[in-house]
Amino acid sequence: MLNRLSVNNYALIRNLDIEFSKSFTVITGETGAGKSIILGALGLILGNRADNLSFPDPNKKCSIEGIFDLSKLDLVSFFEENNLDYDHTCIIRREVTPQGKSRAFINDTPVNLNQLKELTGQLIDVHSQHQTLLLRENSFQLSVVDAVARNSSLLKQYKEAYRDWNKLSAELGNVIAESRKAKTELDYLNFIFEELDKAQLKKGELEELEEELDIQSHSEDIKTKLYHSAALLINNEENIIRGLKEVNTLITSASTHYGEIKGLVDRISSCIIELKDIADYIEQTAEKITYNPERMEEINDRLSVVYKLLQKHHLGNVDELLQFQSDIENKINKIETLENRVDILSEEVKRSYDELTKQAAILTEKRKSVSGIIEKSIVDTISLLGIKDASFYLDWNQYDEPGREGADEVKFMFSANKGVEPADVSRIASGGELSRLMLAVKSLISSKNLLPTIVFDEIDNGISGDIGGKVGRILRNISGNMQVITITHLPQIAALSDYHYRVIKVSDEQNTWSEISKLNGEEKIDELAKMISGDQNLQGAREAAIELLSN
Repeated sequence: MLNRLSVNNYALIRNLDIEFSKSFTVITGETGAGKSIILGALGLILGNRADNLSFPDPNKKCSIEGIFDLSKLDLVSFFEENNLDYDHTCIIRREVTPQGKSRAFINDTPVNLNQLKELTGQLIDVHSQHQTLLLRENSFQLSVVDAVARNSSLLKQYKEAYRDWNKLSAELGNVIAESRKAKTELDYLNFIFEELDKAQLKKGELEELEEELDIQSHSEDIKTKLYHSAALLINNEENIIRGLKEVNTLITSASTHYGEIKGLVDRISSCIIELKDIADYIEQTAEKITYNPERMEEINDRLSVVYKLLQKHHLGNVDELLQFQSDIENKINKIETLENRVDILSEEVKRSYDELTKQAAILTEKRKSVSGIIEKSIVDTISLLGIKDASFYLDWNQYDEPGREGADEVKFMFSANKGVEPADVSRIASGGELSRLMLAVKSLISSKNLLPTIVFDEIDNGISGDIGGKVGRILRNISGNMQVITITHLPQIAALSDYHYRVIKVSDEQNTWSEISKLNGEEKIDELAKMISGDQNLQGAREAAIELLSN
């Protein structure tokens, strides 16, 4: 329930503080006095956009604050989920700077507009002429059915199932597209992989082959030089080793007389041994070097295969070719994995769709179960509002595939006259008829105690006289279940209120602003008289006002 509304520096309002009570409250005032401004201010704390605001004092921020009683509402989970402090008394505030920057607070904690709307959507319903036009829309009509059927929990479950199905379907579509694209490459990838696999490439193979080819190509030259080197060491008359042996003999002899050179004997001996080993290795190596034309051909053939593969794939060595082969294999395996993923996802989508259609059927059954209740309630109420021969029923259709709100399409079918076949309200209902239909809808919803507060703006549009009194009595009946605040121009409605506020426009030499005041008994009679005749002092108007109140 809305306990209090404070408005500062907004449009024609400098400072305004209104305390609301339970039951039926009306706000009246001349056209342009500021009634709609109060509604606009309330809209800000409900999460409406804060564009193009005007500020009485351009140097100060605009501040709107509402105090709500949550004691009879189950909203603790909302506060816990959003990390907000919970109290039975909730303060909601919206601030807008002259530069257009907007901030929202719940119990002094900053929140975003989505959080603000989520909370206030469970606190208050503002009915305006614009919302009356919503009555023509099938989505709104379906929401009315869901409200009466108390389908909020069921709808939440259904929408979760719908999101899951949509997500899985989108994923399946992406995987199928990816798989189809990959399949177009599969033959080419298999060809490339088989070519590389057939080549049986090995790491470092290219360098080894090129080295062996170089040896084979120069084998005779290598062999000649190795044999000549061995001969220089050990085979000819003047070989190096023989010379070193003679040197060693001479040094040994000299060392008997000159001790300082004895160390050279061991060093020369070591050289002789090392050179002898080198000579043996050279001879052995020379014997291994043989020219093999068949091996040369094998090496050239193998190198030709490797070079072609490197050139074909624009790579530099065999290691890169092996990595490329591994990448190709991974792509082929991924395509096979994609095909498996398509099969798995297809099964998941089917299961998800089966669950979705199951929940849609439950939702359909629950919706249709309240058709009779809605039809009877609407007909009874609009009959009270002067449309005695009205006909009204719900026309149901099923979609081929469940949508975001289920598989149902509902149309409000209405006729105001006897003998006229009911048709979609979007095509035949007049403005006055729409207003009465919407009031009937709101009356029905309020009887389910779905919201603690409802605000009516221009619900009396297109009606007057005795019907206005009937509208007032319906509003008063609604206030038995919830707090009702109504902005009205009809004295028949205002007279039935428990609390009456008047909005007036005040001005001085420089400025104009709006003020609101709560009326006492005599002030209410004056206001009703003015609404009846335009003159609060006219005796006949005052008597009519008193009669309205007494009735």
